[in-house]
Amino acid sequence: MKLLLDTCTFLWLAATDSRLSPAAIASRRDPGNTVYLSALSA
Repeated sequence: MKLLLDTCTFLWLAATDSRLSPAAIASRRDPGNTVYLSALSA
């Protein structure tokens, strides 16, 4: 699966923020998924 992260989601993942659901965290950690960061986040 391809995951496109927005700025907030990226920052929450980087900070291990509790606002993310366990399913979202698991999706990010799944090696079968490709994670992209929006160019606008830069």
